[in-house]
Amino acid sequence: MKASNEQQATASGTPEGTAGGGQPVDGHEPGSPASAGTGAGPASVGTAPGSPAPAGTGATPAAAGVVTGSPDASAGPAPVSRELLHWLADAHGVGTTYQGWDGLPHEVAPATLIRVLAALGVEAGTDQLIENALAEAELAPWRRMLPPAVVVQEGTPAQVPVHVREGSAVGVHIITEDGRKLDAAQQDILVEPRDVDGLTIGRHAFDVPPNTGLGWHTIRAESAGNVAESTLVVVPSRLTTAAPLEERRGWGLATQLYSVRSKRSWGVGDFADLAELAALAGARGADYVLVNPLHAADPVPPVEPSPYSPSTRRFFNPLYLRIEAIPELAYLKPKKQAVVHDLMKQGRKLNKDTNRLDRDKAYAAKLAALELLYGVRRSASRQHAFEDFCRAAGSGLDDFALWCAIREDIDADDPFWADPAAALGSPLVEKLRSELSERIDFHRWLQWLCDEQLEFAQAAAKRAGMRLGVVHDLAVGVDLQSSDAWTLKDVLAPGVSVGAPPDMYNQLGQDWHQPPWHPTRLAEAGYRPFREMLATILRHSGGIRVDHILGFFRLWWVPTGNSPADGAYVRFDHDAMIGILALEAQRAGAVVIGEDLGTFEPWVRDYLAARGILGTSILWFENDGGAPLAPEKYRLQALSSVNTHDLPPTAGYLAGDHVTLRSGLGLLERPAEEERLEHNATLEKMMLLLRQRGLLSADDPGSEEERIEALHRLLALTPSVLLGVALVDAVGERRVQNQPGTTSAQYPNWQVPLANSDGDSVLLDSLEGNERFNSLLAAVEESIRG
Repeated sequence: MKASNEQQATASGTPEGTAGGGQPVDGHEPGSPASAGTGAGPASVGTAPGSPAPAGTGATPAAAGVVTGSPDASAGPAPVSRELLHWLADAHGVGTTYQGWDGLPHEVAPATLIRVLAALGVEAGTDQLIENALAEAELAPWRRMLPPAVVVQEGTPAQVPVHVREGSAVGVHIITEDGRKLDAAQQDILVEPRDVDGLTIGRHAFDVPPNTGLGWHTIRAESAGNVAESTLVVVPSRLTTAAPLEERRGWGLATQLYSVRSKRSWGVGDFADLAELAALAGARGADYVLVNPLHAADPVPPVEPSPYSPSTRRFFNPLYLRIEAIPELAYLKPKKQAVVHDLMKQGRKLNKDTNRLDRDKAYAAKLAALELLYGVRRSASRQHAFEDFCRAAGSGLDDFALWCAIREDIDADDPFWADPAAALGSPLVEKLRSELSERIDFHRWLQWLCDEQLEFAQAAAKRAGMRLGVVHDLAVGVDLQSSDAWTLKDVLAPGVSVGAPPDMYNQLGQDWHQPPWHPTRLAEAGYRPFREMLATILRHSGGIRVDHILGFFRLWWVPTGNSPADGAYVRFDHDAMIGILALEAQRAGAVVIGEDLGTFEPWVRDYLAARGILGTSILWFENDGGAPLAPEKYRLQALSSVNTHDLPPTAGYLAGDHVTLRSGLGLLERPAEEERLEHNATLEKMMLLLRQRGLLSADDPGSEEERIEALHRLLALTPSVLLGVALVDAVGERRVQNQPGTTSAQYPNWQVPLANSDGDSVLLDSLEGNERFNSLLAAVEESIRG
């Protein structure tokens, strides 16, 4: 489970006569005229939407007492007031307590709060530092003329707070993305002026003009010769792309693309295989194909197998390129064509391995072929298309390609990447940018090819009758030693990684080794890296699945050196994040599916539904008083499926293969016999429901295939607007793609090629005549159309 750094669009300018502007901190205080989603403080997840966030000062501290803590253990502990520390944590959106999987409240250790605050750029190792930070949090919004970013919902009245020296005239207007200039009207809202660094600063409120329209705009304020600009984002109040599905429900296939091979694959599934799978499924009534994250990994082998631990979330993995689909192959000289032909034969031999995919060999072969193809002179039209692509992708593509070019020669764990002298934009790196221009162009070219082939796959899906087509998966974050971690350093939080607190399956907690967005710095960048990431993924797709969408509300931060259980939740401005997601999806005509599984406040699902974001329902997780949830009680606005990639395929689940596997790996907390008894009891309750609904015979348990079809027919009885069919279930695969809690040395996570119940490889070419595949898809289409 795992963004792209462009030039930061920060607010500029300060109120007349004020000192500097300093590092902006968490937006506006409660009661200011700015609307929700101004990029101010992250909204509270522990309360209902719209409830007041903790004030910077003047609130009642959460607790009392003195504790010890220091951001640097070597410096020794310093006495810290618990009430002041909790007060400061609340002011910066850091949770001081959380409800554990045991249902009990747990308090975050003071030392952890200090380290998390340090990652946010807030020093809190002593009472004096805390008091200074509280004063800064209170005054910081008053030191800047405009908030860093303002995100508002279309059709909802909203105001922008503007801070200028008391008595100074101020004018505000909006420059829309289409070039219009709109005057913002000032509201007669009285706010007591404040003394800021010896000057009296007043706050004024200006309306966002109602005719601004959806999009990315600029707020411009002028006062006494000072000018400030800030990002204004007008987002839909509700995403409407899923509305047609309420009139006519849809279903589709879900698969891990790398595992879906054809006779023409080079050992891993590719973009051309995706187009073929979409055509096959579309012909049988499917509306989409949901794939694993296709984010780029390392530019050279060895590569990380997990698609949820990418190098960047904005760009794509050239591993998925179909070499034979690149037009320049036809113009390669005969001797070099022969080399590519030999590489192709080597790659296709990898298809014979039914146990484990070999990404490194497949990628090495493809890169060798791509190096030859890159040398072919492109036609004028192709060269113009390539240049247009690079121009549109901008500096984000240039920086990613630069990282790739450097990374070819310097390992990810080399001290180079952490050296401040080697930061993006430094003289050293700019020198490398010039020296490596040819390699940079090669990696930009690879992304252009990915874009072309993804465009073709989406077009093939639409030609086959799919209403959505390809649905991409957005990982939670990127690896700590990734391109994004280097190029986006300015908007990522240092010294922490994302994870999860202890739960019944991972009682030590989880550390995913991924850096989180820094909430304030992301707002100061005008949310541009977030926007560009979404726009690239949505460019050739009909939908996006957001892995762990709850992370748009809050994320579990684990400070470096802490155990995964010793972290804290940090809140994000969910109004802004969800709003921008809805805006980019609305513009792309794409459906958004949020993976909203796990621990969350009940209002979160209601909020997502109100914003037009579909949820996720997994058959085995939907319960009602210890019994399977009746199908008619499922959510309307959801994608419902029998399983997910973190569960065994249904054939394996019915057989209890996961109990045997987890027992063999030492992952069970109790004897395997007890685990199996509980699993069998769960299965029997589900089979009883199937019999009660007439989907299985009362006196015949049915074959494995019949039970799998019955489970999918049960889901067709739900009101959910989308149903998902895992390709592994359609062919009888039993092996899980990912066994949580294991390493690649224990289990081949994300490396299992598609096979049937006998372990024989299943290639795309055989699906047309695969009886089991055709039978399940026909059953789903018949049931949902009813």
